Amino acid sequence: MSRTPEVLFVCVHNAGRSQMAAALLQHYALGRVAVRSAGSEPADKVNPAAAEALAEWGLDITAEVPTKLSTEDVEASDVVITMGCGDTCPIFPGKRYLDWPLDDPAGQGVDAVRPIRDEIDRRVRTLLAELLDA
Repeated sequence: MSRTPEVLFVCVHNAGRSQMAAALLQHYALGRVAVRSAGSEPADKVNPAAAEALAEWGLDITAEVPTKLSTEDVEASDVVITMGCGDTCPIFPGKRYLDWPLDDPAGQGVDAVRPIRDEIDRRVRTLLAELLDA
């Protein structure tokens, strides 16, 4: 890709998985990737256990606000990564869609969220390497 690639992370509540993924990709990409996240049914606030799990690594998502998934978000993205939003994500030709089946951290404590964070971290690093090699 000759321009800055755009990635959209989508989960149901946009409070845990997608927020962690967006924060990690922004952290590692250092401005080389445009990152956004959204949810099909956004929560009122970020999942505290997800925020705590990222805070352990020095990343703060407490000021993030879950947002509603829009057609425009999907249209503007090169890569759309779903994390349990099912078929509520609009499909556009020419987009790369990935599904990352990950446990939902909703209602979980930080001990249960750490392995989810770690798996998201692994996948984000792999995605970033692919995007920057393209």
